[in-house]
Amino acid sequence: MLGMLIVSPHAQKKQMFNRSSFNEFLLLAFSETRELQLLHFSLFLGIYVAALLGNGLYITAVACDCRLHTPMYFFLLNLSFLDLGTISTSVPKSLFNLLWDTRGISYLGCATQIFFLVFFILSEYFLLTVMAYDRFVAICRPLHYATLLGSSACVKMAAAAWGSGFLCAVLHTANIFSLPFCQRNVLDQFFCEIPQLLKLCCTGSYLRKSGAIVLSAWLMLGCFIFIVVSYVQIFRAVLRIPSEQGRHKAFSTCLPHLTVVSLFLSTIMFAHLKPPSISQPVLVLVLAVMYSVVPPTVNPLIYSLKNKELKDARRRLTQWLHYQHQ
Repeated sequence: MLGMLIVSPHAQKKQMFNRSSFNEFLLLAFSETRELQLLHFSLFLGIYVAALLGNGLYITAVACDCRLHTPMYFFLLNLSFLDLGTISTSVPKSLFNLLWDTRGISYLGCATQIFFLVFFILSEYFLLTVMAYDRFVAICRPLHYATLLGSSACVKMAAAAWGSGFLCAVLHTANIFSLPFCQRNVLDQFFCEIPQLLKLCCTGSYLRKSGAIVLSAWLMLGCFIFIVVSYVQIFRAVLRIPSEQGRHKAFSTCLPHLTVVSLFLSTIMFAHLKPPSISQPVLVLVLAVMYSVVPPTVNPLIYSLKNKELKDARRRLTQWLHYQHQ
């Protein structure tokens, strides 16, 4: 009897391996009703097409119009590429699953989603930090703007944002998929994300390999402090401008960036730091859509809403395209 109860370490390791060697994960379904699945497919397809058109038009307008070849629009060009990457990582697979009424995603496909989501989202966060510096120099150090934000400096800062995101993505992906999965292979999310995968890991295993998340947390905290300090200095400089029109013009150049940063941080923080007591499946889906789908779609609209230069560039591009088709 005692021999039957005692399990050898080799047997335990083999049992753990068998439970963590499944070939796919099952994603959270939007609905079990076919009609609602097709409705969700139509909504997601419409949002995805809107994001592709909005960011694609923005990229084309900035790239083709020499009037927009400035540091601010260079960073916005990078932001549009990152937004396209973010939404293209999760939505196409969801569209496929909704259309064909499936839930599965392969082990490799899940690892790929994790890598690119971390890469694009963190790169965007680092880029938004660089853009805060751009606004700080433009408002607080206008005479040194051309010197501090020359072409070479802008390229280096953008490359640093992309490179930092890539490094964090490699570390997180290698870290999470080196852990044993002891739980079921069902994810409570419509795409693969790290918090949901951690729920499937063996108890306490991630604590032994938490260096990647600590590094990312410190980097994100440092970026957040930098953004806050930059805007404190910006607001002080704006309030010192004597004319009301001058204050309004200076603040209007910062408002789109401040709006995008607020939307980006608020949705991600609430989605990942919410209390477990309010983690209903519907709320989890809504919050995931809010931070992974909505910002890439509305960011071009936010930046172009009151931007006369961008509106003129888009109008010239539209007229040129219309002329070419005649």
